[in-house]
Amino acid sequence: MSKVHNFSAGPCILPQEVLKQASDAVINFNNLNLSLIEISHRSKDFIAVMDKAQALVKELLNVPDGYSILFLQGGASLGFLEVPYNYMKIGGKAAYVNTGVWASKALKEAKGFGEVIEVASSKDKNFNYIPKNYQIPIDADYLHITTNNTIFGTQFKNIPISRIPLIADMSSDIFSKQVNVSQFDMIYAGAQKNMGPAGTTLYIVKDSSLGKTGRNIPTMLDLATHIKGESMFNTPPVFSIYVSMLTLQWLKDNGGVSWIEGINQQKADLLYNEIDNNPMFVGTANKVDRSNMNSTFILNNESLKDEFDKMWKAAGISGIVGHRDVGGYRASMYNALPIESVQALVDVMKEFAVKFG
Repeated sequence: MSKVHNFSAGPCILPQEVLKQASDAVINFNNLNLSLIEISHRSKDFIAVMDKAQALVKELLNVPDGYSILFLQGGASLGFLEVPYNYMKIGGKAAYVNTGVWASKALKEAKGFGEVIEVASSKDKNFNYIPKNYQIPIDADYLHITTNNTIFGTQFKNIPISRIPLIADMSSDIFSKQVNVSQFDMIYAGAQKNMGPAGTTLYIVKDSSLGKTGRNIPTMLDLATHIKGESMFNTPPVFSIYVSMLTLQWLKDNGGVSWIEGINQQKADLLYNEIDNNPMFVGTANKVDRSNMNSTFILNNESLKDEFDKMWKAAGISGIVGHRDVGGYRASMYNALPIESVQALVDVMKEFAVKFG
């Protein structure tokens, strides 16, 4: 384990063995005496990487037949535009659940294509909860949700049952817990939280859901283009895809998504238990909606901020400063973060309470 306890909200912590394999491949990939980032993306060596990455996604998430796996570029931010282009009909409308900054940005992009209905929002309480018991319009072309909200520390614990196509941005919690892919017409996720370095975005697309908008979609934004081109319509981000493949293989080798889901729950329980029982701290997210990926909290006494900051930095902890929009602290506990790192943070919090409580 690294000497530094890496709670970065993204780019994410990665397994040490993955970093070692990736660094070796940058120097000499597959004993070709060529770097991974020098070889042709059309070579059999890289095509094998792409094929394996796609197969691992299908295996780890139990993706049913009739879905295509894509590794594209542009991050979820481009995905916000891909969604209405590929799923909103001309003259149609779309439904969005607004649970934070990224959900708001997705909603904004869709407004350029037609009517957008904000079926529910938690903005009234600074996005500290997940809305519930809302009506989904059956005449909308799709419902869009953001399953985990990194900035505000909330997460969907139950996926809404929808009679219209369901689309989800899962950038910050994909592969962290089991998911029923068959509920969704499309899932998209930037790699830089649980899969690999920034640079590629995973799309899981129900093939039969495409081609129904009646609009002229620009070639690069047409998901059908990339399905036909097998994620190689243009030069793919080879390094990010390769590291994602290694990370997915690491996940498979250790027990898969059910294995990591249990560990992620242990990590979250450990930290939230300390937040709830330590009088020096207050959690900012509604308890039933707390994210297992991003725990957000503040000090009860802000005048002690400098003292707490000195302590966690001295303990080799990195990346827990809260997002600039909300302040406080945010501990991101992605898949590769060991429970020992969470314990290190908890130990500092306990010591802080003894010293200043």
